[in-house]
Amino acid sequence: MKDRVIDIRNDFPILNREVNGNPLVYLDNAATSQTPQAVIDVISDYYSRYNANIHRGVHALSQEATDAYEKARHTLQIHFNAAHAQEVIFTSGTTHSINIIASGYAELLNPDDELLISALEHHSNIVPWQMLCKKTGAQLKVIPMLSDGTLDLEAYSNLLSNRTQLVFVNHVSNALGTVNPLKLIIEKAHEVDAKVLVDGAQAAPHIITDLQALDIDYYVTSAHKLCGPTGVGMLYGKSELLNVLPPYQGGGEMIATVTFEKTTYADLPHKFEAGTPNIAGGIAFGSALDYMNSIGLNAIAAYEQELLTYATEQLKAIEGLRIYGEASEKTAVISFLVGDIHPYDMGSLLDKMGIAVRTGHHCAQPIMDFFQIPGTIRASFSFYNTFEEVDRLVAGVKKAKMMLE
Repeated sequence: MKDRVIDIRNDFPILNREVNGNPLVYLDNAATSQTPQAVIDVISDYYSRYNANIHRGVHALSQEATDAYEKARHTLQIHFNAAHAQEVIFTSGTTHSINIIASGYAELLNPDDELLISALEHHSNIVPWQMLCKKTGAQLKVIPMLSDGTLDLEAYSNLLSNRTQLVFVNHVSNALGTVNPLKLIIEKAHEVDAKVLVDGAQAAPHIITDLQALDIDYYVTSAHKLCGPTGVGMLYGKSELLNVLPPYQGGGEMIATVTFEKTTYADLPHKFEAGTPNIAGGIAFGSALDYMNSIGLNAIAAYEQELLTYATEQLKAIEGLRIYGEASEKTAVISFLVGDIHPYDMGSLLDKMGIAVRTGHHCAQPIMDFFQIPGTIRASFSFYNTFEEVDRLVAGVKKAKMMLE
């Protein structure tokens, strides 16, 4: 893989640009990945050759657009190993996907029900459930975390009961990179007949997730984490579970029949896809997965682990640098602080050197509260990053440290 990186980088036009007079070092991949030319071309091709609304036209452009869109759905089904294409719902992203499920459960929960959420969650997998509990009277309980950034699995087992209806957990923490033990978490939840929603936004670019093998009930992710465009994502749910939930929105596409007296709803997946979707985005989502699979997710994961190991060693050698989240199993994310330097100040100086990192609480304020810090500097790596870019990051941190202390 290492010998292929230069060729891979040539697939990404943005990696050739300069920022503040320096070659761009893009290390904010956990926020959004960059997009290869092949995917950009797919979007351009759609608008240039067959831009039309899908599913509702007999003319050639509509049929071509429909075929391309449904082919992308099939690509997602195969990639994540969903049992049926109808279980793959196109959404605007992970947040939208979670809200669809949360909205549906508003009609299914009782005041004595309990929901479990991990302490490692992104705000988008916290706030919708708080809103749901406020509506229904159900109780939200937190699976605590440990100092190494992993979940307290003993506490999780003790929290589960016959009152537990849903468990929410990310596959990978966006703030720390911790990989959660999904198989164990799901098996324990199913022992009490609780359903599990997995936020796969951070895991999908690095880990092959087999939905059927893991017996996942609901799974959500976003295309822009996977070299695809923003504004499009996926909701997966087992057919029998999605069929029980009411539609999230009303409108065109999600109906079977409409009269002023009564409306009947379409079957899956259209029941949850009201209105005109992001057609170009959906098609490009499939193309992005094709691109990543052409490189190979196992090869990607192995190379990123090499980058992670090297970057961790080099950064730890800097006096006063502390890394938060040191689980034995993690993806290529390093959250750190240097002495008493505020992360925003460090990030601003790194930007002047052309190095893009993320600073702040990373939409994970409870994690920062646990560590009693305002936020971190987060460097997140992808398969198009290089060891030379790690060296530039380390040199940049050292220079900024010298300037700010």
